[in-house]
Amino acid sequence: MSRYLREADRVYIADRLLEKATVRAIAAELDRSPSTVSREIRRNRHRTNGQYRPFAAQARADDRRPRPKPRKISQDPELRAAVQAGLDERWSPEQICHALRRQFPDRPEMHVVHETVYQALYVQGRGALRRELAGTLRTGRARRKPHRQANCRQPHFIDPMVVISDRPAEADDWAVPGHWEGDLIIGKNSGSAIGTLVERSTRYVMLLHLPTDHTAASVRDALADAAHRLPATASQAVSDLGPGLRDGRPPQLHRRHGRPVYFCDPASPWQRGSNENTNGLLRQYFPKGTDLSVHNREHLDAVAAQLNGRPRKTLGWETPAERLHKLLAV
Repeated sequence: MSRYLREADRVYIADRLLEKATVRAIAAELDRSPSTVSREIRRNRHRTNGQYRPFAAQARADDRRPRPKPRKISQDPELRAAVQAGLDERWSPEQICHALRRQFPDRPEMHVVHETVYQALYVQGRGALRRELAGTLRTGRARRKPHRQANCRQPHFIDPMVVISDRPAEADDWAVPGHWEGDLIIGKNSGSAIGTLVERSTRYVMLLHLPTDHTAASVRDALADAAHRLPATASQAVSDLGPGLRDGRPPQLHRRHGRPVYFCDPASPWQRGSNENTNGLLRQYFPKGTDLSVHNREHLDAVAAQLNGRPRKTLGWETPAERLHKLLAV
């Protein structure tokens, strides 16, 4: 059975309506839901006399079908330019749509939903967004891919000295600032890495430069350098560091930068969810299987600045930089 009502179905509905049949009876005879038949009659009947005419109803349904309908983005050059500018900045379609609503609150013609942007990239192909812009999406894919269950990750280290369950209870409250999550993203053949730090309440990102190696000693040094650059009012604790410190000892780290460090339980990356999400965002800039040692500190700072300038859904579409500025002002 077709998903949509066909012309023959509409002729049958019109004939049965003339015979005074009920909507439920018609639906049962067509093996359709009563709401489908009721909605069809309500939407496609004549607006003046209320009569249901099957061929006119078929024409109205064809006009409403999405594929023949002109796309909003392709029809408006200003909207298309704004969406393309957001994609050039590596914003997600949802971030772009909410930014447009904030930027043009009184112009509904500049408002779209994120599915419209995806359709313009994946389906339309011509006359809307540049095809190569699909490569700027977080996944980098030029076509959609069905979701699959992620493989279970192996434990990064065995028997950490101070586990995440030992941290203060206030760290579980995402509204309390000053708690950071950290990890490494690994490059080609595990030969290079970049350290990541994310503040839990603001999602503010800092990247650790590891130009030579990612041993425990190198990560400790990079972490100590980053700790000195953190705002004093927003750096109460650094928590949940990942595999780069499997050989480190939390007391040593505590002495280096004065902040306690807690390790996730084995195979439990969800315990530092903000950091895992950020690592996924960073893969847009640092793809898997590439040499990460070629990126200097200036480039890492530029990438962090771009991430901190993105509007985030979890922040009410504010940027991490804006939220951190408010925090420091208070």
